[in-house]
Amino acid sequence: MIHSTAIIDPSAVIADDVSIGPYTIIGADVEIGAGSEIGPHVVINGPTKIGTTNKILQFSSIGEEPQDKKYAGEATVLEIGNNNLIRENVTINRGTVQGGGITKIGNDNWIMAYVHIAHDCIIGNENTLANNATLAGHVMIDDYVILGGFTLISQFNAMGSYSFSAMGSVISRNVPPYVLVSGHMAKPVGVNVEGLRRRQFTDAQIKNVRQAYKAIYRSSLRIEEAELKLEGMQQENDEIDILIDYLKNQEGGIIR
Repeated sequence: MIHSTAIIDPSAVIADDVSIGPYTIIGADVEIGAGSEIGPHVVINGPTKIGTTNKILQFSSIGEEPQDKKYAGEATVLEIGNNNLIRENVTINRGTVQGGGITKIGNDNWIMAYVHIAHDCIIGNENTLANNATLAGHVMIDDYVILGGFTLISQFNAMGSYSFSAMGSVISRNVPPYVLVSGHMAKPVGVNVEGLRRRQFTDAQIKNVRQAYKAIYRSSLRIEEAELKLEGMQQENDEIDILIDYLKNQEGGIIR
């Protein structure tokens, strides 16, 4: 299961059924869980913990030092959950002490070729990051998010659950849940209706989300006023809850 040309540090903890391809390098303090497949010419440095049934394809660089001038060799961490597909030439950096010390990837994510995930990013579950999507440091991606190819997200910004960025979007503010953005600089252009249908949202739920979007983006209300209007829609409409929570807890302002 481990090719003879692979170089593996003695401190690495690798499950018995993990396959590792030719010329791959596994560094110190790396843990790889059962059922994972590591392709050829991959470099994984630690401290990095990789869960079960992940697949990492050729020429990816996982757990490398953060690209941050403040980094001074601290033992910061990368954690990757379970059942993620990481395609060719992906780069994922460890965290920094200043950012909490961890970069974290959840479960069931599809991370396509040439994606870069910088230090201190937190990625949730079941997201799709298309080719060349680039995340600066401290970016947060919730769940069920789709980033179109060549999407750029500047540091300290966040994408709420079920949001969507069109190809080539440049994002410099937080994107609330459900919102579809496009452009350079990115602007909100509607609700990610197709994504919601794929996630089995009902027509009634999608209608509620559209009404909430209008309250935020089409009514000339301040954010605080939009929150109050959403709270009036909240009763028995669980899909509105994550929007309200997001607006209350986000920092730095939302894309408008």
